[in-house]
Amino acid sequence: MEKVKAKKHLGQHFLTDENIAKKIADTLQLDGYDLVLEIGPGMGVLTKYLLEKNIETYVIEIDTESVEYLNAHYPKLHGKIISKDFLKYNLNEVFNGKPFALIGNYPYNISSQIVFKCLEMRDQIPEFSGMFQKEVAERICEKKGSKTYGILSVLAQAFYDVEYLFTVHENVFNPPPKVKSGVMRMKRKENYQLACNEKLFFTVVKTAFNQRRKTLRNSLKSLIISDNLKEDSIFALRPEQLSVEQFIELTQKIEAHAI
Repeated sequence: MEKVKAKKHLGQHFLTDENIAKKIADTLQLDGYDLVLEIGPGMGVLTKYLLEKNIETYVIEIDTESVEYLNAHYPKLHGKIISKDFLKYNLNEVFNGKPFALIGNYPYNISSQIVFKCLEMRDQIPEFSGMFQKEVAERICEKKGSKTYGILSVLAQAFYDVEYLFTVHENVFNPPPKVKSGVMRMKRKENYQLACNEKLFFTVVKTAFNQRRKTLRNSLKSLIISDNLKEDSIFALRPEQLSVEQFIELTQKIEAHAI
């Protein structure tokens, strides 16, 4: 079978450097799970190195041409190729509540949505690693005080220890993307339950950063906060000035002073 043609509407850029593929596969620490799901394997450049590991590998691929290619070239994957859209598919039809790691050379046009889905399934995903557009990988790992520190940074770091691992240049892809890529890893914290209402925490973080230039006193107006609480000094800060711990503390305060 001929090689798969990259499709622009799927954001496909096939990695051609075997060394980088192996390095990405090796980012998984294989701790606390026996299953791994690769998103968007394409022609399997990363898959082949996952199949060498002592772990059960599944792949999810929306492109039917890639699915045909994988079936033809990787007999070990037979019965383990999920031909679905990752963002819409209920993964527990395959994993049935069991823990699994996520890995991939993620399509840049949906990479943030992939992270949000991982966070929704955090009870089942102890580890998440792979390649993103460099700016997105950096943003996830960014600390407070930076212009790129935002919703993804706070929510990912609330539940996971995040680490930017290495940069990948454009010339190792076919076709080459217009941007550099970055590989990062998220390892779930040992105690990843937050000391506040987690649903409210998500709302506070998203609402605050939706108007990131304003102070919290103004950006959180829609949350109905008591006048007494608004006098707290934390409300004079802008969202990028708050650490993850301070966002948890802010959520606790809003919860305690609910009108």
